[in-house]
This record gives sequence, C-alpha cells and structure tokens, in this order.
Amino acid sequence: MGVSVGVSADVVRPVPVMPSIVPYRMGSGSLGGVSTDAVRLTTYAHGGGCACKIPPGELEAVVAGLTHTGPRDPATELVVGLDDGDDAAVVRLPGGQGLVLTTDFFTPVVDDAYDFGRIAAANALSDVYAMGGTPVVAVNLLGWPRDVLPAELAAEVLRGGLEVAHAAGCHVGGGHSIDSPEPTYGMAVSGLVDLDRLIRNDRAVAGDAISLSKPLGVGTLNNRMKATGEPSPEAIDSMSRLNAEASVAALAAGVRAGTDVTGFGLLGHLYKMARASGVTAVVSAADVPYLAGARQSVADGYVSGGTRRNLDWVRPHTDLSAVGEDDALLLADAQTSGGLLLAGEVPGSAVVGEFVAAGEFAVVVR
Repeated sequence: MGVSVGVSADVVRPVPVMPSIVPYRMGSGSLGGVSTDAVRLTTYAHGGGCACKIPPGELEAVVAGLTHTGPRDPATELVVGLDDGDDAAVVRLPGGQGLVLTTDFFTPVVDDAYDFGRIAAANALSDVYAMGGTPVVAVNLLGWPRDVLPAELAAEVLRGGLEVAHAAGCHVGGGHSIDSPEPTYGMAVSGLVDLDRLIRNDRAVAGDAISLSKPLGVGTLNNRMKATGEPSPEAIDSMSRLNAEASVAALAAGVRAGTDVTGFGLLGHLYKMARASGVTAVVSAADVPYLAGARQSVADGYVSGGTRRNLDWVRPHTDLSAVGEDDALLLADAQTSGGLLLAGEVPGSAVVGEFVAAGEFAVVVR
C-alpha cells in the first residue's frame, strides 16, 4: 500500500462488484492523482460502523456453546473470557499484570477515508480503555475492494488509524489484508492492565452511580449523513476521540465496573452490565446527554436497522413506560466509538442514573 504499517496482501478472488456500485475511476485530485472528494465510502457498504454488528440476541445464540470451556493444559489463566460478553479477553501475566486482547472492525461509518481510519482505530482501542488497561500494540485488519476503490484511499484509511494509535502511545506492528467486496477496517489490540484495578462488566453493585463519558447520537447522525451526504462534525469528533482520559479518571475514582457504549446502544450495553452484575440499572432519561441534532434526526426518521434491533432485544427486559418511542430509540441508538459506561461518579462524565437492587426489570428508564 506504500505505507509503513506492514499490511500483508493475501487475495481472495473472484470479488463481485456490489449491485449498483460503479468502480471508482482515477481523478485529478490532490492525493496521488486521486480525487478523494468524489468518493463516498458509505455507498460501498451495506451498513456502517458498529450498527452493522450481528444483532445481540442472535450473537448470544451463536456463541452460547463456546462459554465455560478451555484447554486441558492452559499456558496461563484466563481472567476474563466470553462468559459475560465483556469488552476484551484478559489473561494473567507474572507480577500481577494482565494481558488485554481485543479486536474490532467494521465497514465505513463516514465517507472520508482518513476519518474512517481514525474512528475505527479509536473504536478498537476503546475496549482496552474500558477494561482499565493501556493499549501497547495493535495490528491492522483491512478488507478492500481493490478492483472498485483505489489503493490510495486504503492508504488514507491506514494513515488515519496509525495517527490515532500513535496518539494513544500504541505501536502499530503490521496487520493483515484481503481483497473483499466491501471496504472494512479495524484493529486487533493488545494492552496491559493491573489486575487489582481491572474494570469488568459484572462488578456493578447497588448504590453505584451510572456515568457516561460521551454524549449519545452518533448512530442517528451517521444514518442521516449516509442518506443526505451531510456529515456531522460533532459526531466525527466524538467518534475519533479516545477514551483514554475517561479510563484514567475512572481508575482514579476507584471504579471497578464498566464497559463502552458501541453497537448495542446505551440500553443494550447497560442491560448486559446489569444482567452480569445481578442488579437493576435505573436511567434518568432527562440526564442523558446527546449530540446536537440527534433528537431531530430521530424525529426525521434517520434510524438504523441496528438501533431498531437493539430496542427489540432489550424491550422485554426494560421498563420504558415513562418515555416515548423517540426517546427509546435514542437510548438504543447504535453507537460507533461511543463513551465509557461506568459504575460510579467519574469527573468529566455525566451521571445518568444509578444501579439498585435487582427488580422486575434489568433496566428501568424514568
């Protein structure tokens, strides 16, 4: 690709051109003769960002038989695995440290290749921060329709990811690529964590405040952008911003339970956290922060299929009687590179509710 991040070039052929997609032709723009302004990456994929995740209920059914298992003679202890659907796997290292391992990748959530790379990298790194860890090294995961989109745009994606990883103090040591029908990018990330300060999704207790470090709304704003071609600078800024400061603040505040808010929306991730911890999460709808324009975007009908599937999944376990459908959709909005959702008051994060003793519902919205 002409970049220093070392992505290999295994190729799977033949690759069909997506219906209604015209192969991009070289232009006369500023990037090596390529007119990048002419390319809308979101039109080359059927979904975008974390909204293209497999629906949570369906995914849980797929992996149901894979939990509570392990090798007969493990090289080390698995501290956090698949059992509660946490953000990353953690294995024990000597000296009280843990190795955090996670991966995340998706199709374009924005049209600009560089921004796509930044957002995908921030999203992948977030899982390490959600565990209270520090990212150390990452490798790229790239799928690219090489007969449809130019390699120069792939290089821009990788450049964006590299810059965000470096801003996090994280090495990018190579990666893997395939020739694929849709552009796809993300990272596999390894980090380190102090096991005595590990943040998990199953440690919330009654009396803990519920804190959220970023406003919601990127899902609906991205859906609007895909339909209209008009990006939201606020959404792009939110998605490309690292969760490093929120993680450090959470550790300083003694937080031991948390997750990040991504494709399953606030309600979905809060439901998983409450279920794993054996408590009920009570959300104050009026205290949940949103990006500018998010509420109007939902009112205008810009709601992704992923958001609707999130709401369908949590509805049986959530008391939504106090709010209308638009508020419920906003709370279930499929986020990409969202904020940290933490059990405890954390400076710089909004308090949006509290955990209480387990009741009839896992989540209650007031």
